[in-house]
Amino acid sequence: VQLVESGGGLVQAGGSLKLSCVVSGNFFRVATMGWFRQAPWKQRELVGKITSIGDTNYADFVTGRFAISRDNAKNTMWLQMNSLKPEDTALYYCTSFACGRPAYWGQGTQVTVAS
Repeated sequence: VQLVESGGGLVQAGGSLKLSCVVSGNFFRVATMGWFRQAPWKQRELVGKITSIGDTNYADFVTGRFAISRDNAKNTMWLQMNSLKPEDTALYYCTSFACGRPAYWGQGTQVTVAS
């Protein structure tokens, strides 16, 4: 099983980025997927989740700014991030959930938001 993130980079505050997560393995279409992030010196935190049928929920700090989507035919999940703030700077990880807990992780993609 491999989860590979891409799409991170440096962006000015107020800008947008779209992260991708491509997953190998046959479980993707039935799995709840999610995005986490970890800023320097902070604990990893949940950004949001998406179920196999596309229902989403988000952490309070991103509601209205970020959107998670997926294409089960392409084994791909996305995180559209708008109105980015410097405090969104972090390493962003995609994960698949099993029994309600993260099971597999990608290597992460760095997002840096300049003020």
